[in-house]
Amino acid sequence: MKKNVNKYLSSYWIRSAFFSILQRFSLTFFGLVNIMVLIRVLSKPQMGTYALFLTVTTVFEMTKTGLLKNAHVRYVTNQLEEKSEIASSSMLINLTISFLFIGFVLLCGPWLGRALHTGPDLAMMLRWYIPAILLLVFFAHLEAVQQSHLDFKGVFAGYIVRQVTFFALIAGSLLLHTGLGLEQVAIFLAISVAAGTLVLYGYSRPYLFHRFNPTLTWVKRILGYGKFVFASGAVSNVFQNLDQFMMGTFLSSSAVATYYAATRINVVLDTPSFAAADILFPKSARASVDEGPDKVRYLFEKMVGILMAFTVPVSIVIILFPKVILYIVAGRAYLDAAPVLQLYMIAGLARPMQNQAANLLNSIGKPQVTLWMNILALAINLSINYLLLVKIGFYGAALGTSISSVLIVIVWYFLMRKQIGFDLRTTYGYAVETYRTIFTRGKGLLKSA
Repeated sequence: MKKNVNKYLSSYWIRSAFFSILQRFSLTFFGLVNIMVLIRVLSKPQMGTYALFLTVTTVFEMTKTGLLKNAHVRYVTNQLEEKSEIASSSMLINLTISFLFIGFVLLCGPWLGRALHTGPDLAMMLRWYIPAILLLVFFAHLEAVQQSHLDFKGVFAGYIVRQVTFFALIAGSLLLHTGLGLEQVAIFLAISVAAGTLVLYGYSRPYLFHRFNPTLTWVKRILGYGKFVFASGAVSNVFQNLDQFMMGTFLSSSAVATYYAATRINVVLDTPSFAAADILFPKSARASVDEGPDKVRYLFEKMVGILMAFTVPVSIVIILFPKVILYIVAGRAYLDAAPVLQLYMIAGLARPMQNQAANLLNSIGKPQVTLWMNILALAINLSINYLLLVKIGFYGAALGTSISSVLIVIVWYFLMRKQIGFDLRTTYGYAVETYRTIFTRGKGLLKSA
């Protein structure tokens, strides 16, 4: 049986998918477990503040990582000197952006807390998180180095150690009755980042040069490519979290907490899509140079088809039983999020194509197209969400997100047809093929057991 498993893990697709999806699902699993604990310990206003804190820090980190990781992977070469210059230049940009964000936290944290109705708690959490912001410079850099070498094992180990450490600290605090508030949560998050960074460094050592030699040429080149990715990532991440920002601005942190319960479950649906993006980016970047547009289209259509094979069944189950899922994850106090969760699941059905389309355009050197699409998506979502939030109230943001998601995915479909000749029928064919492959290989493994 071991030989059969090794055979199935031998290809790039299966091997990288195994570690990347394992990383994403472990992240999602421990994230859910941590939320299941915290949501029962913190009050609704505290939970809403925690949700907004995570939203602010995640928007920053994902935007920054998208800029540097994508550029690092795209420009990596076989020349040792150039590899060192690229890595060092990327690190310099990383440090600069992080220090700017720390300045924002110190200067604008109190204003942000007032704007989002969290009182002083949000600013306090952001200040305690500053050590983590600095540590994430190294974590993000090491993650980019790993992925540029098509190695996903270290990234998986680093992320899982972060999550396990955070869970252990929360569990220990509750068992020892030392008290668990928002301040402790922020400190625990920083400690978990430190643990994950140490583990990721251990896995990345064979790829590191341990010298810092940034060059102005590579800084300009990375920023020249990355400015569109950075702006696009910022717009995209704000778009994905717009409903929570609007709930905090127009309603209360308690309303944010209710939406956050649905959002965390919605993350499960996006997990395969983000894992696929990690796998597809380096593959399509090389294919666009070495094999041409037909190969790029094939990679995109196949990946979207595979993702649909998983996301559609999961969405249907959650749409049918939203209260059961919410009761398990968040408890009875959050059952009013059931309609929000159903609307999120409907919107999420089309997200695999949207997420992979943006990722693929970045990988083949068209980040400016992604930027303009994300600006359009944000404008549509902001307009519809605001209108429905004012007219309907609490559920308006969820309904607005669903309507805007459908409109946006239609635009993405026609854009990808123009850019790479995307054919939706072929994607459906790959989805069916995925079910057949799972059945055939599963049967083969059982026979060899």
